[in-house]
Amino acid sequence: MPVLLADHTTLRLGGPAGAFVTAATETELVEAVAEREALILGGGSNLVVADAGLPGTVVKIATSGIDADAPDCGGVMVRVAAGESWDDFVAVAVERGWTGVEALSGIPGTVGATPIQNVGAYGQEVGQTIARVRVWDRMLRGFRTFTAEECRFGYRTSRFKAAALDSGAGRQVVVDVTFQLRPGTLSSPVAYAELARALGIEVGERAPLAEVRSAVLALRRSKGMVLDPEDHDTWSAGSFFTNPVVQLEQVPAGAPSYPQLDGTVKTSAAWLIEHAGFGKGYGHGSISLSTKHTLALTNRGGGTTEELLRLAREIRAGVAARFGITLMNEPVLLGVTL
Repeated sequence: MPVLLADHTTLRLGGPAGAFVTAATETELVEAVAEREALILGGGSNLVVADAGLPGTVVKIATSGIDADAPDCGGVMVRVAAGESWDDFVAVAVERGWTGVEALSGIPGTVGATPIQNVGAYGQEVGQTIARVRVWDRMLRGFRTFTAEECRFGYRTSRFKAAALDSGAGRQVVVDVTFQLRPGTLSSPVAYAELARALGIEVGERAPLAEVRSAVLALRRSKGMVLDPEDHDTWSAGSFFTNPVVQLEQVPAGAPSYPQLDGTVKTSAAWLIEHAGFGKGYGHGSISLSTKHTLALTNRGGGTTEELLRLAREIRAGVAARFGITLMNEPVLLGVTL
């Protein structure tokens, strides 16, 4: 019986896989990805898969394990298997008093997927706490370890994302990630104004780890960004478009702007979408923007990938026509193009 990839993606979209393999151990993972073209699947939270499915082999990473060294002057070094749930790891970090990932609570997917696009939210990015990433290199057929600097982390990107093969199967398969976290009961300085307001503190101040996690989860739920099978606003791939980085003169009047170190400015994709005429809930039939957040394209049940892409193209074209800015998709597209 073919395995439907819709059953393994948070959008609940995608046709059958040619073959489907679950790798629960490191040995099984290495054996399964011996084919250079095999597609790697984690939590399926950042994928848009063709309705026709994928003809090749799909390997689901299901490895597990969280191992921490004793704290020293450099903090706590925590090695986490690629198949671990990201949010479960964040919960463990908060419970054990490891600071640095608390603002990344509620993000779906696996630990191994986070360095690929340098996952971030509410002022934190995983690249800020990653010490090294160990991978299986399918071209060299051996293990390699990359330091944080070698990972070349940027805004929603890394060397792993940049080096992905045309087939969607990356050359380097993440095996485990080692984080360098600071022991303590208080969070890292809160860098995001919305989160600071929710905590009743000023930007740059700290708060108890558990309170930061609770506040982030509440904020994400209010935007339909915490997975809930009963809430179709969460049947999405998260933020579908990245916040564009442009020249200062390209930022529309009234739009949020965040200066970057290279002199460019990052602005809000959500603001651009809303002011181009696409409000919450905008859509056609079974596919629409979330009723809680305009950055998420959602499947209301019974939708198709082609319908989702049609809406994405409409929004991208509308923003380009109104503001002269072309939005870029954040999820990985497999078997389809935008």
